[in-house]
Amino acid sequence: MGLLSKDGAVLLIIDIQEKLFPHMHKKEEVSKNVRRLIKFVKVVGIPIVLTEQYPKGLGRTIREIKELIPEVKPIEKVEFSCLGSEEFRGALKRLDAKTLILTGIETHICVSQTAIEALDMGYGVHVVSDATSSRREEDRTVGIERMRQGGAVISSTEMLIYEVLRRAGTKEFKEALRLVK
Repeated sequence: MGLLSKDGAVLLIIDIQEKLFPHMHKKEEVSKNVRRLIKFVKVVGIPIVLTEQYPKGLGRTIREIKELIPEVKPIEKVEFSCLGSEEFRGALKRLDAKTLILTGIETHICVSQTAIEALDMGYGVHVVSDATSSRREEDRTVGIERMRQGGAVISSTEMLIYEVLRRAGTKEFKEALRLVK
């Protein structure tokens, strides 16, 4: 798979919810990086899809993320893979998604099952490793490795930002530079 293009890309924020997120490994770093990615994709015009796993039990998306994307309606689901949700598949179709940029929790459950199923369906998958987490670091590590074995591209927040930008000196670069400093 070549360099990530913003054309056909969608940022997916998976299940970063009130009752589960406080138990995540390195949660502050994950929240910071997801927020950076939200701000970045808004600069370059990549759409955002947000999911919530059983919100009645796990709560809603955490405030610091939801306040950046009040216009994005969460897709509620009970399936671990986002692609198990008809509403989610419909959203990807409406956006003409070709590549999914995955962030969220938990890496070894909902993120990895979404990645593997998306790859099987022909989507390109980029997993932003420092914007995903699990309760245990070992589970996160195994989840990342499983997705890599399945064909997903693993990157970091900063790596993804510069890969999409491709060059310095543009208006987007100047706006994004503030996010990586």
